[in-house]
Amino acid sequence: MLLARWCTIPALLLLSTFANAGEAILDRAPERTYDIVIESGYLNVGVYQNFPPYSYQKDGEPSGVDIDVGKQIAEGLGVAFRVHWITPDETLEDDLRNNVWKGHYLAKRRIADVMMRVPYDKKYAYMRDSTGEVINEQVVMFGPYQQEQWQIAYDPNDIESVGTMAVFQYHPIGVEIDTLPATYLTSAFGGRLRDRTHHFTNVSQAFQAMIDGEVSAVMGMRAEIDHELAIHSGQGFQAASNGFPGMGKQVWDVGMAVKHTHRQLGYAIEEIVDRMVREGEMAEIFARHGLRYSMPGFYEEILSAADDAS
Repeated sequence: MLLARWCTIPALLLLSTFANAGEAILDRAPERTYDIVIESGYLNVGVYQNFPPYSYQKDGEPSGVDIDVGKQIAEGLGVAFRVHWITPDETLEDDLRNNVWKGHYLAKRRIADVMMRVPYDKKYAYMRDSTGEVINEQVVMFGPYQQEQWQIAYDPNDIESVGTMAVFQYHPIGVEIDTLPATYLTSAFGGRLRDRTHHFTNVSQAFQAMIDGEVSAVMGMRAEIDHELAIHSGQGFQAASNGFPGMGKQVWDVGMAVKHTHRQLGYAIEEIVDRMVREGEMAEIFARHGLRYSMPGFYEEILSAADDAS
């Protein structure tokens, strides 16, 4: 009896080891490499939730520029498109951790194969923390597919034109809370625009405030502004052409991100996106959504050099 009891101990330890190993596997993000993605037959494309005109629900279906780009990428890989909705956290680093390389602590198996709308910026990609460690070393940022910029729309019934930001010393302007424009409008020019700056949950609410006469203008990303101008085309609102003195980042390239161990998948996606940008397919997607398109600065430099060489 004693021998039998001792003989069961190794078996119990072995079962415990397997159980712990199983739990560990379920507690980490899946390794969906290029081969596994192709074999699985689908691509999880990470896009931000409720973020028109880039990615949002329309009549119960995923819609927006990033949705269409994601579908084209999946088609180019020969797999099905699956949307992975991202709820933004406090920082982009949080979003990359929760959706690209580690997974959220409440759902670590729910992960995107590729994340859209990530800034393509070498300085940001290799940014280091106070200890000298690269903050984003777990991801690879690649594939710039759009150049974005800040934009103002205004009501010509209230403002004759927006030649400079000085007009907003006298006219109220709406902006999305906790964004760079919000910081800019409340701190630039010695704070002279602060009292005229109204904060809203998003650009859509700011436009509604302009319809209601609460503000005379709205500032946001150009694609967001163009989207709202199209929705409210009967209001006569116009896009301004002014610059933003003292504002650091006014124009930037937008790309994608994959986990650093999934570079082969990134290379395959980058090849598809490169073709879309060069052949005008990317511009056509933006045009279908009623948006202006600017080619990333990354391509402007390459194509200009090619033209000079020819």
